[in-house]
Amino acid sequence: MYQQTSDHAHPPHNQPTATGYPVSYSGNHPPIPLPYTSAPPPEFKAVSDWSTDLFDCFSDYNSCCLTLWCPCVTFGRIAEIVDKGSTSCGASGALYTLITYLTGFGCLYSCFYRTKMRKQYMLKESPCCDCLVHCFCETCALCQEYRELQNRGFDMVAGWNANAEVNRGVSMAPTYEHMTR
Repeated sequence: MYQQTSDHAHPPHNQPTATGYPVSYSGNHPPIPLPYTSAPPPEFKAVSDWSTDLFDCFSDYNSCCLTLWCPCVTFGRIAEIVDKGSTSCGASGALYTLITYLTGFGCLYSCFYRTKMRKQYMLKESPCCDCLVHCFCETCALCQEYRELQNRGFDMVAGWNANAEVNRGVSMAPTYEHMTR
């Protein structure tokens, strides 16, 4: 049969065995597994479409021209609103410009903001993943994000602080067309 060679090889009889599940243990009774109470966070589920399509760049000539000639300004304004003022337009735009001119891959930086914006406003990932949208259609993606924020009532030129003041200092909550549980 089995012989115990050391006191440390197995836990004493009155100690519960580590299982990775929460247990209730009192005295001489064996451990009783409890229901696992720490559920993983729910998956992000998009419920609404973008207000404009990716290739509707010419529906707003002002943002189209701005993005074509100064994508760093467009990105900076988007980042300031998405970050709710924690980063400034100037700082985000400068970092985007620096990354773009040093590596040629500013799209890798801006795609993270598309993902963050989609999660804030529960938008569908469309037409493909955010990274591919920005890598292959950077200008169109920035235009679409800019238009989306404008259509949600943000004054993109004014920035986050002015938008928050207009709404009496209340962080602007996203609007949802459909709510599901």
